[in-house]
Amino acid sequence: MVTVNLIKDGGQQFSEEFQALNPMKQVPALKIDGITIGQSLAIIEYLEETRPTPRLLPQDPKKRAHVRMISDLIASGIQPLQNLSVLKQVGQEKQLSWAQQVISSGFNALERILQSTAGKYCVGDEVSMADLCLVPQVANADRYKVDLTPYPTISRINKSLLTLEAFQVSHPCRQPDTPPELRA
Repeated sequence: MVTVNLIKDGGQQFSEEFQALNPMKQVPALKIDGITIGQSLAIIEYLEETRPTPRLLPQDPKKRAHVRMISDLIASGIQPLQNLSVLKQVGQEKQLSWAQQVISSGFNALERILQSTAGKYCVGDEVSMADLCLVPQVANADRYKVDLTPYPTISRINKSLLTLEAFQVSHPCRQPDTPPELRA
């Protein structure tokens, strides 16, 4: 039997206990197989390597490279720049415009990439690690009132993903630590 403990509660991440698990005090962190893994992409890759069903990385090396490129673009190029810790440094009066600018800039690049990689989802017609990164980032775009009209491919893929039960139940607006004003 496998014991899995995914820690993603925004308040818990600042506790001393959590800092012992992840010195960066960032979520998520996954306790599994006797180890603790921090960072979303590392968690996804570990699960892919140890529990490869369903596959989150395509067999084809070119498609796999596209999945990793898109995942990195979102997880490293967009998401960190509108984290709450960064927004606090920007200042209350500039937070909304900062987040909108960062997300729009990243979505401009992502939209161009997806126009050549997308099928039903980010890369072809199978759900991949890239799709796992896309949905929460679109949720953040909604949170920060980013106009998604210039991003028809992103919007179409997100809409397709949200028809899948796994994405419905794991959506950020349905998590126990979601602020009441952002809940579904």
